[in-house]
Amino acid sequence: MLFNSYEFIAVFLPAMLLGSWLTGRLGGRPAVVVWLVGGSLVFYAWWRPADLLVLVPSVVLNYALAAAVARFRARGEARAAAITVAAGVALNLAVLGWFKYAGFFAETANALFEAGFVVHPIVLPLAISFFTFQQIAFLVDTGRGQAPACSPQSYALFVTFFPHLIAGPICQPRQMLPQFEQAPLSLRTESLALGTTVFVAGLFKKVVLADTLALFANPVFDAAIAGRPLSLLEAWAGALAYTLQLYFDFSGYSDMAIGLGRMLGISLPINFDSPYRATSMIDFWRRWHVSLSTFLRDYLYIPLGGNRRGRVRRYGNLLLTMLLGGLWHGAGWTFVFWGGLHGFALAVNHGWRALRGSDRPATGWRQRAGWLTTFVVVVVGWVLFRAPTFEAAGNLLGGMAGLNGITLPSALARPLASLAPLGVTFGGWREFGAEGGTNWGVAWLLLCLVLAVWGPNTQEWTRLDDTRSRRPPLLTWRPSPRWAIGTAVITAVSVYMMLSRRREFLYFQF
Repeated sequence: MLFNSYEFIAVFLPAMLLGSWLTGRLGGRPAVVVWLVGGSLVFYAWWRPADLLVLVPSVVLNYALAAAVARFRARGEARAAAITVAAGVALNLAVLGWFKYAGFFAETANALFEAGFVVHPIVLPLAISFFTFQQIAFLVDTGRGQAPACSPQSYALFVTFFPHLIAGPICQPRQMLPQFEQAPLSLRTESLALGTTVFVAGLFKKVVLADTLALFANPVFDAAIAGRPLSLLEAWAGALAYTLQLYFDFSGYSDMAIGLGRMLGISLPINFDSPYRATSMIDFWRRWHVSLSTFLRDYLYIPLGGNRRGRVRRYGNLLLTMLLGGLWHGAGWTFVFWGGLHGFALAVNHGWRALRGSDRPATGWRQRAGWLTTFVVVVVGWVLFRAPTFEAAGNLLGGMAGLNGITLPSALARPLASLAPLGVTFGGWREFGAEGGTNWGVAWLLLCLVLAVWGPNTQEWTRLDDTRSRRPPLLTWRPSPRWAIGTAVITAVSVYMMLSRRREFLYFQF
């Protein structure tokens, strides 16, 4: 079940809110926890009930392993606790590896060594990457003595809580379990108002912005896959469209998750902080998919040694962390290469700062140059992320490099005829989107770029993260009739657009 579906908005969500209120009145917080666990399992099973055969045993087994680790620690048996944690992490990774990577590794072995492995299709359980990472975090934190104590019901809710179950944010135990164990989980008017506003903002970003950008990105990537040459501007238009589509798609879905949590009295962590404003790759990964960045830092980069064992080891740890982060996103060498590109860029960024002798952000023209360089690297990386093969990625990147020349729409042939001697041709420009043609598409692309780079993000104008808004009072959210009317209008537009848009979510495949 998708957040941007009629069955979720019109049936499931009202039922969950009403049930939470009733169970809270009748049985208090424990009853609400049980209700939310049951509803979350229904939400998860909506697409394919058989996936519960993976999720439920995983939750039960991991809680039992964590309880065993806690008992070993209480008795001072540190070695037994460490072995149990290692076995639990290995088991989780083995299950993830079987479902997500068995076919990939078998095909790679066949291609490299003619191994002759028979690859049978394996159905990937929904959200297995997300709930596996969360449970690994709980096991490791329990082994470190940092995981909060919790009941089985609260642990089950920590893993299955429907706002973050499908696509994150990846929540750490210390962020969520105290809320499930101690918070009253009551429905409050202001939390409902704020949560609804954030949810609707995310819905608008997903349905109106991201899904419209897909109309421009898909034809370009389809052409690259088919091997058709793309001119410089066509290639860059498609790459930029996907860059913005992915951001509005995933950040919109994260906003919807955060809004749903607030409606139910739960604070989920912020997952995006205007990443396309970043002036360095370090800054980008502090802003993009923050919960994944935090997980990779705390449970992979730091255990590998972090920056404690010299610069060379630090750069190697960065590269390995990002390579594995790329592989987490998908079972394909293009994802691994994308992760390696970001790992290399992070190592260069840290090396440059060491050469400068300062970790302070650049200012002035250096800051603007840093933003442009970072943005170009990110856009190039997203081509690898989106393209299914290196050949398709190479076709698109070749167009972006100008290898196929510059072609402008035929409508510009007369006013820009003076450019013809420079090799510029006219006509053949791909009509991006069927709802207005090229001019409308370019205008929409520029508008979305401005919103992503210079517009306020959700937590800024709603003060969602409890920080002081940098926006004028007129643009800062508060419970008021004016904001209620605005939210209603955005809801109506989003619901109307859902009628004519294919309902999908990019990060489901990861």
